[in-house]
Amino acid sequence: MYTGLEGLLQPFMSLSLVGWIAGGTLVGLYVGAIPGLSVTMAVSILISFTFSWDVLPALAVMVGIYTGGVYGGARAGILLNIPGAPAAVASTFDGYPLAKMGMAGQAMGLSTTQAVIGNFLGILILALCAPLISNLALVFQARDYFLLAFMALFLVGNLSEGSMVKALIAAFIGIVVGLIGMDPETGQGRMTFGTLNLLGGIHFVIVMIGTFGISEALMQLQTKAVAVKQSISRITPEWTAVWDNMFLTLRASAIGVIVGALPGTGGDIAALMAYDHAKRTVKNPYPKPFGQGAYQGLIAPEAAANAAIGGAFVPMMTLGIPGDSVTAVLIGALIIHGLRPGPMLMREQPQFFWFVVGSLLIANVFLYVWGMTGIRAFSKIVEIPKPYIIPIIVVLTFVGGYSIQNNITDIYWMIAFGILGYFMKRYDYPVAPLVLGVILTPIIDENFRRGIQLAHGSAPQFFLGMVSNVVPLVILAIMILTVIVSSPKLMVRIKSLWGKTDA
Repeated sequence: MYTGLEGLLQPFMSLSLVGWIAGGTLVGLYVGAIPGLSVTMAVSILISFTFSWDVLPALAVMVGIYTGGVYGGARAGILLNIPGAPAAVASTFDGYPLAKMGMAGQAMGLSTTQAVIGNFLGILILALCAPLISNLALVFQARDYFLLAFMALFLVGNLSEGSMVKALIAAFIGIVVGLIGMDPETGQGRMTFGTLNLLGGIHFVIVMIGTFGISEALMQLQTKAVAVKQSISRITPEWTAVWDNMFLTLRASAIGVIVGALPGTGGDIAALMAYDHAKRTVKNPYPKPFGQGAYQGLIAPEAAANAAIGGAFVPMMTLGIPGDSVTAVLIGALIIHGLRPGPMLMREQPQFFWFVVGSLLIANVFLYVWGMTGIRAFSKIVEIPKPYIIPIIVVLTFVGGYSIQNNITDIYWMIAFGILGYFMKRYDYPVAPLVLGVILTPIIDENFRRGIQLAHGSAPQFFLGMVSNVVPLVILAIMILTVIVSSPKLMVRIKSLWGKTDA
């Protein structure tokens, strides 16, 4: 019978396991960097190849792919303004402007460093505080997840420069798009207009690739700017920027772990919340303001998104509840290999929990190795002249979009959302809230229905529960504060009233 310590050391004592973890991390990094080829897809495909494997090599490869895939999504986001994964959306806000300034190498070096630090903190909290965080996640009910998703939507006003009204309009469009398809309970079509092709809905990755990828290609066609020569003489980040912002890294990592531990959320919401936190707390962003190339705008989402990996494993290993889509696939993989994650696994076979912790530590080491060694090659991408790079971007988006469901209709939708994203950018409507709305709609829909069912079908009782319990009251208070702080005119009015009160 293995002890916890033996389980923790087991991946370190086997060169073959170290090799599987290293290979999985490398594959995950490059898969995550290709828009449309998600880490969830990579792990799902891998399961079919691991049926005959022993459980430890299979688990080692999957942990490596997960770790590399979450980080890899930021690469395309920084270089091309096309996030390779939903968790990398927030990293594009300042990562891409840094690349346009000729600082792609430093931006990716900073991204890698923050990903490793955030990932390590997430692993540390997973190892030390798994039961505590899982109990916190267990307290949340359906109405709380419903409010949490709405809170994420309220953050859109502070996620990008410009009008909050425009950001909320974009988020509303995303919610409408997210509702298209078959009703999960009744099986009836919603906003399908009698078209069978719409019964399956519109995949959020298609929306993401279209609004970020195709629209960016269209925007680039109307500009005559030459490619920016990248400064890659130094790929390591400015360590003063790392040390001076260490407290921001710690706070963002804490957000990532907590949000990652909440079932149904994940690195995408964690990264957006961390970015919002950075904008609210950092008074003097460097080298430019947020949205124009601030290191802090890259530090916070990268630390949070990667810290969410450790958080997502908490409910998976201790409760058998997936923290995100990847851990949902991993649960299936463990069941295939005769393991059932949950309290009994933690009690009767704790070595598997500690094996995951050890594998995550090794994967984090190789994340830094592969991440830093590939920066020079990645940095050359943005130096390719536009007549060559734009067709490459379009081809990659088409390949990535088609590979999701092997459906040609997805390509048509991707083009449509690309045109929509182009006009939104032309008229200063942010596209990130639209994608966020599509991602959050299933969470809002599912938890609203569950909440109504738990309230015995009574909508008044469901909404009354939001103001009669501590957790939803805290979320509501944060939402109200978000609206106040995000509205400059309202803030000025409050300050004037406060001044009169003091007088």
